[in-house]
Amino acid sequence: MKTTILLRRALYAIVLVAIGLVGCEGELDIYSIDAPSDLQARVDSIAAAKAAKDTGDTTFLNIATAIVGAEDNSAAWYTAFSDYFTVPIGQKLVLKFENYGAGVNNWNNWNLALANVADRDADEYAEYFVLRADAFGWGNENFDLGVVSQNYPDLDGDGDIWNDFRQIMQGADVTIEVDFSVTGYVFVTATGVGTDGTELIMTYNQPVTGAQEVSAFLICDGSHFVMDNAFLLPSEITAIEDASPVSLAITGAPATVEIGNENFWGNAVATVTYDDGSSAEIDSADLSFNVVPDMTTVGQKTITVAYSKTKQGEFGPAVSTFYNLDVINAVTELEITSMPEITTYYFFNEEPIIFDTEGLEITATYSDGGTGVLDNSVLQINGIPAVAGAQDFEVSYVGAASTVTATVPLTLIKGIDQVGYTDKTTPWFTEFSDEYNVPSGESKTVKMYCYSNEINNYHSPVVILRKADLTEYAGLRMDNFGWGDGYPAATLTNDWNFDVFASNINGSYIEITVTNNGDGTANTRYDVTYANGETHFQEYAGVTVDSSDLNFALVLEGAYLVIVE
Repeated sequence: MKTTILLRRALYAIVLVAIGLVGCEGELDIYSIDAPSDLQARVDSIAAAKAAKDTGDTTFLNIATAIVGAEDNSAAWYTAFSDYFTVPIGQKLVLKFENYGAGVNNWNNWNLALANVADRDADEYAEYFVLRADAFGWGNENFDLGVVSQNYPDLDGDGDIWNDFRQIMQGADVTIEVDFSVTGYVFVTATGVGTDGTELIMTYNQPVTGAQEVSAFLICDGSHFVMDNAFLLPSEITAIEDASPVSLAITGAPATVEIGNENFWGNAVATVTYDDGSSAEIDSADLSFNVVPDMTTVGQKTITVAYSKTKQGEFGPAVSTFYNLDVINAVTELEITSMPEITTYYFFNEEPIIFDTEGLEITATYSDGGTGVLDNSVLQINGIPAVAGAQDFEVSYVGAASTVTATVPLTLIKGIDQVGYTDKTTPWFTEFSDEYNVPSGESKTVKMYCYSNEINNYHSPVVILRKADLTEYAGLRMDNFGWGDGYPAATLTNDWNFDVFASNINGSYIEITVTNNGDGTANTRYDVTYANGETHFQEYAGVTVDSSDLNFALVLEGAYLVIVE
């Protein structure tokens, strides 16, 4: 229907231009139009000139891609894009379009990316942020999800705004404003009006340091958009509204400090949260330490920290917090009194492996003859050399006068492949395993070890069921969550304890089995053994697929996999 409307509009424009051209040369013959051979080129030229013209404060931009993404909403994430739209500083970009999505997941709608250049393949390309229609996003070090705000309603009163959101966004008229203020901030306001008249508004702002122009574009994810128009206006923002601090948090403070060492701050980081929802790291020079601890005596000390500046640096009411540390005598010896949970590491790439201290207990002997268990955070631990075989891995304590060490016996085994970055910073949907084919009536099992940063449940492997041409049936996470056209038919079972799920992913041994049932359905099962020996499973039964064309691949984020079989 939408393609037909666009074609009708284009044909109507051609007829009007043809009439205008003939009329200029002579009397119109109502029975025939002697159209010149370059009519389409002239129409395109006129359209482009009209689109690019500046009408006072408004500069209309040409739209080359009128329909973004496949109209059946089959476009996978980061595969279908709108045109690039450049926004100079002091200008506001306005995009107007109709939004359509698969309706399965909240993110099957529009996604807005803001980048430094209009070329995703450029060496210098970098994204400032990506915003999703469902008030979620990610970005560079300046991105702050806490600044995203929305007014999404619960129309049916069931306590879930997202079922209403998905329905409202289907066919919604969307206006996205990207205001690149002379203050150096970008302000985004996205307004969606559903076919029932319900208005959804989301806002966000972020500093864009040093840039004189930015590039914006839309991304499909199980969605598509019918572009209406795009234009630039002068920026409407000349000043940034200030915000007051509401809380202060300290992370990374030393757990122990040797007697005589006055540095009770160490490598700690202070993060302040403001009343606009944003947060920022604060230099320790801007903090007030209301109670300076006595570092000349052994024992536990409490450090009280305060901060009293607004977001714009004005002084105001202070917020405060505290942390504790132990002042200890000099350490003369280390002894391993409990081995870490992981003593065998699987690897494939040559990068140093991150050592996991879970379960490790180090007992220190002090200069006065006493002993005590050291907090692992005070130990100096380097990466494990990626060399197959047995090795004695050193952990150290660096004191004021000397460094003492202890060794942990480890075994390293080389796998057959790796998916993801060894430093556990793998971005979502960027690193994939090999493609595995599953013939009708057969099963395929892949065995691996997962090394995760353990921040979120989904920093673990994800199975993507798809065709040979990469058209997806379903995405099936290890933590009882999925998406895709084939997913709603699935029956989910598992025996997870989600209270400790994320904290047990690292070092887990995982067997993933995909079974092609041969009847238009497939099953996927995760069999997981934690590093502590606990076993668990996750199963998806009856996912809708084409049994004659079933492949799968593994993808993940915040983790990496070492394939062993």
